[in-house]
Amino acid sequence: MVFRLILASLIILVFFSCSKKDSVYTPVEKNNPYKLYEEGIKAFENNDFFYAEKKFSQAELNFDDIELAAKSAIMSSFSLYGINFYDEAEENLKRFLKLYPSDKNVMYAHYLLAIIYFEQITDEKKDLKPLIEANKKIDYFIGRYPNTDYAIDLKFKKDLIINQLAAKELYVAKYYISTQKWVPAINRLKIILNKYDKTIFVEEALHRLVEIHYHLGLEEEANKFASILGYNYNSSEWFEQSFKILNKDYDIQKISTNKKETKKESGFLKKVFEMIK
Repeated sequence: MVFRLILASLIILVFFSCSKKDSVYTPVEKNNPYKLYEEGIKAFENNDFFYAEKKFSQAELNFDDIELAAKSAIMSSFSLYGINFYDEAEENLKRFLKLYPSDKNVMYAHYLLAIIYFEQITDEKKDLKPLIEANKKIDYFIGRYPNTDYAIDLKFKKDLIINQLAAKELYVAKYYISTQKWVPAINRLKIILNKYDKTIFVEEALHRLVEIHYHLGLEEEANKFASILGYNYNSSEWFEQSFKILNKDYDIQKISTNKKETKKESGFLKKVFEMIK
């Protein structure tokens, strides 16, 4: 028991001595946040986004001024975006919105999130999740910031997303046609008519409905869709093909798909950078 008391006393004494020594001889020096931020800006201007992100992150941790810390945080997010670290940029932006909800750059954070989702869209064969997330985020931004140049840009991107969603439905419908699953194919094609009637895929969807119904012997239904196609698109190649189906024996065409890709817009980082820096 005496040994344990002595040992405990020694541990307390050593711990106290070390703590006292550290507090006297090794003070923690704070980095200059302004210098860190300036280094981040220079790196960003030189497109060295990896180094810029490091400096902006360090600056955020060292700034006492909440506004400057917030600015550092969002610049860190833009730097991550610049090197296509989408997941990290998304996580950082969500953290920014949570920590600095009243900051003047909140709009840019929402805009960049929408862009990140949009740029991860590939083609109609891939997962729908990026399409749905991009569409949701764009709707949120347009609803919250309707009278901005960024809203105009996102409205254009939303049109592209709607086209991609329609392309996805058509791709699935054509797969069902190729496997002779007529009912699910018809259902997918009707989704295009009901939800995406302003897209370029409506014409082919109508033609495929003519094609399927004629093949199944439902000529009245085939004629109905052909009439809609002819009334609205009587000069299109899809109407010509539907006309041939209804006027002579016709075999269902081999289904093909076309890959459509989105491209990252140039100059985006520089444009937003000028607004924030």
